[in-house]
Amino acid sequence: MGGLSRSRVKALVEAGHAARDGKPTDDPSESLRPGARYTLTVPPPEPATPLPQAMHLTILFEDRDLIVLDKPAGLVVHPAPGHADGTLVNAILAHAGEELSGIGGEKRPGIVHRLDKDTSGVMVVAKSDAAHQALSTAFAERDLERSYLALTWGTPSPANGSVDAPIGRHPADRKRMAVVARGKQALTHYATERAWGTACAMVRCRLATGRTHQIRVHMAHIGHPLVGDPVYLRRTPSTARGLPATSRDALLAFPRQALHAQSLGFRHPVTGQPLSFTSPLPTDMAALIVTLDDGV
Repeated sequence: MGGLSRSRVKALVEAGHAARDGKPTDDPSESLRPGARYTLTVPPPEPATPLPQAMHLTILFEDRDLIVLDKPAGLVVHPAPGHADGTLVNAILAHAGEELSGIGGEKRPGIVHRLDKDTSGVMVVAKSDAAHQALSTAFAERDLERSYLALTWGTPSPANGSVDAPIGRHPADRKRMAVVARGKQALTHYATERAWGTACAMVRCRLATGRTHQIRVHMAHIGHPLVGDPVYLRRTPSTARGLPATSRDALLAFPRQALHAQSLGFRHPVTGQPLSFTSPLPTDMAALIVTLDDGV
């Protein structure tokens, strides 16, 4: 098709650029229908470099080499299909574009780790090439401290422990991750900080590895998926039945995975100074805890 790769055609179909007999179709696996007319519209190419877009950022620390910020839930980190703009990268280009010394030869922020769109909390972004390389090494070697707070369905048993289970693409759904025999090694340490009966718990998780969706996959794997998780919470948990109606309805209606990157500690990539940052629970998770305290 005009020199387009199969993966590019698939992405265009999924993005809504295909039609069958004039009606949109976004399923690349749909069987071709005899006599039907299929069209594919190739949109103009996006600029190679994301454009600066001014938006509010909660900055915890900034110098010539890096920015530490408190990312809100709902903010995508990096432009991708379906999120071409309005991302953290666009915001940082607007905030510090003239100060970026060049990551790989381009004036762009160095994304050394990511939080899912609907995960909130502390992130660090490199502004210089030297910081980008050093921070990338620190994350790859786990030479830093990170902890997350998660609200889980049910209470883990034992209350404190570790999940050591390999993670890879789900064999039947490539948009999900799963514990699979041939996945990459993944280790999560957890500690239960609060519990509301056996219905719900606040769990602190520390990552020994950094796999995609690691906490979400591991907690679901041990039978305690995150409250509000749209991907790994597959049905209404049985523990919901024992809750007062107000608490149960609030938990079931929570619109995102209840996961917050609460703390991040590392050595400054240029000066070597120890740095440590924390972020308070976002208002939506804090309000959910108040509802649980009032109802349980």
